[in-house]
Amino acid sequence: MPTSEGNFPRRCRLLKPDEYRRVFNDGQRSSDRLFLVLARPNRHGYARLGLAVSKKSSPRAVDRNRIKRLIRESFRLNQGLLAGRDLVVVSRHGAVNAENRQCLNSLGQHWQKMVEQCAAS
Repeated sequence: MPTSEGNFPRRCRLLKPDEYRRVFNDGQRSSDRLFLVLARPNRHGYARLGLAVSKKSSPRAVDRNRIKRLIRESFRLNQGLLAGRDLVVVSRHGAVNAENRQCLNSLGQHWQKMVEQCAAS
């Protein structure tokens, strides 16, 4: 359920290593040069997001933080579409040099693909 204030509450986050592990092991994948997105159905009525933005893919903290902000914003705007799924977004090297619009477009395509894949299964 999307929140009316448009925030990103704690319940919409993957917090425990076991939650990440389940998505990495059993998740459906969508990837491009900027991001790898993994999704798995959950028992909740809302979507939950996990982030994996490594120093290897983005050496500078300012770049990692920008990428995480973009991912969270895109997720927040598409929560209704993604309801009932656990998602993990892994950034790739290309995300550091990409413009914000490119990142948001890429994530939008991934969200759409995840909805179609989960509906088909």
